[in-house]
Amino acid sequence: MDTQILFGKPVSIHIKDELSKDIAKLKEVNIVPGLAAIIVGDDPASQVYVRNKSKAFKTNGCYSETFSLPVGTSEDDLLDLINSLNNNNKFHGILVQLPLPSHINSKKVLNHVNPSKDVDGFHPFNLGHLLEGDPSFIPCTPNGIIKMLEYYNIETAGKHAVIIGRSNIVGKPMFALLAQKFKVGNSTVTMCHTGTDDISYYTKQADIIIAAVGVPEMLTGDMIKEGACLIDVGINRVDDPNLEKGYKLVGDIHADSVTGKASSLSPVPGGVGPMTITMLLYNTVYSALKLLKTH
Repeated sequence: MDTQILFGKPVSIHIKDELSKDIAKLKEVNIVPGLAAIIVGDDPASQVYVRNKSKAFKTNGCYSETFSLPVGTSEDDLLDLINSLNNNNKFHGILVQLPLPSHINSKKVLNHVNPSKDVDGFHPFNLGHLLEGDPSFIPCTPNGIIKMLEYYNIETAGKHAVIIGRSNIVGKPMFALLAQKFKVGNSTVTMCHTGTDDISYYTKQADIIIAAVGVPEMLTGDMIKEGACLIDVGINRVDDPNLEKGYKLVGDIHADSVTGKASSLSPVPGGVGPMTITMLLYNTVYSALKLLKTH
C-alpha cells in the first residue's frame, strides 16, 4: 500500500489564504489582530517558538509583541502583567509560553488570562465550551489536526480513533473534538495513556491514531492495522553521531516500519508542527472578529 504523506505546509497556506480576507476586512475598520506573547526565563526552545510566532504574525499582516521576563520574576508580577494585557484593547490574544519556572503556578497563571483572549484555548471556560460541543477557542494543535484531516479528506465519522496521550494541550481536547457530532468528528474514541495495560490491543483496532506522548518512535508497524491513518504529534531529539548537529528529530511513530502499511502518515518534522502557529494566528483573528461583531 502507498502511504500518503500528510504535510502541514499546504494546509497552513490554505488557512492563511482564507484568513487574509478576514484580516483585510478588520483593517478596513482600523483593527489589526494583535497577540501578546509572554515568556519567562531563557528556555532555548521557547525562545525559538516565540520568535517563529512573531514572524508568522508579521508576515501575515498582524501585530505581535513579546514580553520577555527574567527567570526570577515573581508570580504576582506575572499576574499583574496579565491583568494589564487583559485590559489592553491592542491585544486580542494573550499567550503564556510554557514551561514556566517551577516557583510559578502554571495553572493559576493560565486561568488568569481573560477567556475572551485565551487564544491557546487552555482556560477552563473554553475547555468547558469545547466539551459541551459549543467551542469558542480550540487549543491550537488539536484544531490544526482537525484542519489537516479535513484538508486531506480523511473520513472520521463512524471510525475508531485512538489517541495516545492525555495531556490538556493535545490528548484531552483531541478526544473532545473527535467525539463530537462535528463535520470532522463523530468518531468512536479511545484514549490510551501510561495506565493502559496493552496499548497495541487498541491501536490494532484503530482506523485513526493520534500519537502525542513524547516517546521517540514508540508506535511501530506491528501495532497498527492495514490502512490506518496516523497523525504524529511527537517531536523528539535523538542522538545521531552521523549528523553534524549530533541529533535528529523523530516523532512518536516509527515512520519506516509503518510506511507501506498505513494509508497515511503525518511526518516529523513537517506535519502537525506548521499547523500549531497557524491555528494561533487563526484564533487571534477570530478573537478580533468577535470584538468587531460586539461593537
